[in-house]
Amino acid sequence: MTERADLRWVDTHAHLDDRKYQADQLEVIQRAMGAGVTTIINIGADLASSRASVKLAEGSPGLYATVGVHPHDAATVDRGALDELRRLAQHPRVVAIGEIGLDYYRDLSPRPQQREAFAAQLDLAASLGKPVVIHDREAHDETVGLLSEWARGGASRAGVMHCFAGDLALARRVLDLGFYIGVDGPVTFNNARRLVELVRQLPADRLLLETDCPYLTPHPHRGRRNEPAYVPLIAQRIAEIKEVSLAWIASVTSANAARLFGLEV
Repeated sequence: MTERADLRWVDTHAHLDDRKYQADQLEVIQRAMGAGVTTIINIGADLASSRASVKLAEGSPGLYATVGVHPHDAATVDRGALDELRRLAQHPRVVAIGEIGLDYYRDLSPRPQQREAFAAQLDLAASLGKPVVIHDREAHDETVGLLSEWARGGASRAGVMHCFAGDLALARRVLDLGFYIGVDGPVTFNNARRLVELVRQLPADRLLLETDCPYLTPHPHRGRRNEPAYVPLIAQRIAEIKEVSLAWIASVTSANAARLFGLEV
């Protein structure tokens, strides 16, 4: 790709508290900053990672956190867990509730518990006035159905569909709710024809850049550990698909992140 050291990027979905960064977390953050990724949102997926995300954000000026419980761990969401999430979410570095939602692909928690945990965390986000980061896998209709009910509660209720995997019809339903769509490393894969066509048709002012690191590593690093420093690779592919400049994608996606999460980038 064409390197542009003057461009600034936001990685809106990272998991830097993952054990895969245990030996070199600081170096990974420094590499990201060196690549122009000046803002990283680290995502909570259970209580432990939510606590870790807040701690990480406290120690790094360019890092922010979300707190939430992933559907895989929905069975752990009880009153005590919700109380702790509420406490953590009031930290000034916490910008959203997530990663929350439904996962009917792995079904690691019973579906009724997934729905209950999702609804409870949506209520938490609404009560705190924070956006949501949504995980949706093989549960499109139920996820969007719950979000539709939630979004009716006020114009300020918004969020992002993380690593969007639906079709254009689903994307339009999501956009109609005022949500954003996260684009990750798979858009760079040679076999990503459907995703490429989807990105071509989506409005740029609703796209967010995500690495989901350490997962979903973009080409040409596929098969290795992902890092926030690879955000420009995702952006470059989006720029190619949309036939616009890399600088324009940097500007638009950073503005999108700032608008949704209340950031100064």
